[in-house]
Amino acid sequence: MTKIFIDGSAGTTGLRIHERLLDRKDITLITLTEENRKNAAARKAALNEADIAFLCLPDAAAVEAVSFIENPHTAVIDTSTAHRTADGWTYGFAELPGQREKIRTAKRIANPGCHASGFVALAAPLTQAGIIDKNALLTCFSLTGYSGGGKKMIAEYEDAERDMLLDAPRQYALTQMHKHLPETKHLCGLDNAPVFCPIVGSFYSGMEVTVPLFASQINGSVEDIKAVYQNLYNGPIVNFVENAGESGFLSANALADKDTMEVSVLGNADRILLTARFDNLGKGASGAAIQNMNILLGTDETCGLNI
Repeated sequence: MTKIFIDGSAGTTGLRIHERLLDRKDITLITLTEENRKNAAARKAALNEADIAFLCLPDAAAVEAVSFIENPHTAVIDTSTAHRTADGWTYGFAELPGQREKIRTAKRIANPGCHASGFVALAAPLTQAGIIDKNALLTCFSLTGYSGGGKKMIAEYEDAERDMLLDAPRQYALTQMHKHLPETKHLCGLDNAPVFCPIVGSFYSGMEVTVPLFASQINGSVEDIKAVYQNLYNGPIVNFVENAGESGFLSANALADKDTMEVSVLGNADRILLTARFDNLGKGASGAAIQNMNILLGTDETCGLNI
């Protein structure tokens, strides 16, 4: 029986991972009492007892947790930003070419960021195929539900007397220093991070990432882009979808509560819209973490996921 420990199980991502594991018959959950949840010695013991440890912690705490691990057999899936571009860590987006095989034998897996999952899914295959140049100057527009902001933001949005400004979509990361930018640049092999425009809306979960392109920015055609995606994204979790949307609209919460992702190519031959829709808490966080665990275990990748 595989032993699993979630370090940081009280946070939004940790809670979702815990929910997905409760009915699993192939694992045993290592749990700590409330008084030991933040006790360093208790956490260290649990981390070293685990076959697989999920880290659902702030960056500094995740780095500390890794330093606690002395057991060479303990595999780590870190959901923080701390190790996504670090040497010795495998990026946990299995659908990228060759990435699933790397995850299968890895002991240190960095779970992707939510916004970054969409951008990487769209841009990385195109840079690898030479359709987008590595020196391209790209833009990324991303809509997300408020659950991505964690417990504090969730409480703000669900407060009956909340600020009226929360009723409208709000753009953030205005300094262009968002924590997901390093991984978007690194994983896509880009010389420059994209201009990134994230927007949080008054809906609980869901995400819609768009990368707009002019035809002059690509080496090839719209059909070439579609061919890359069709070859790469054919399920069961990430799929290329033709004619995505709902009567001319594209809703950011269409895949809320699911662990899947839809990749599409919209626009026209001159102005192209690359889009990825998924749940920021699903394929954008805990769903991806469970998928990575399943790959490590050699079991069906969709086990425990909402497909």
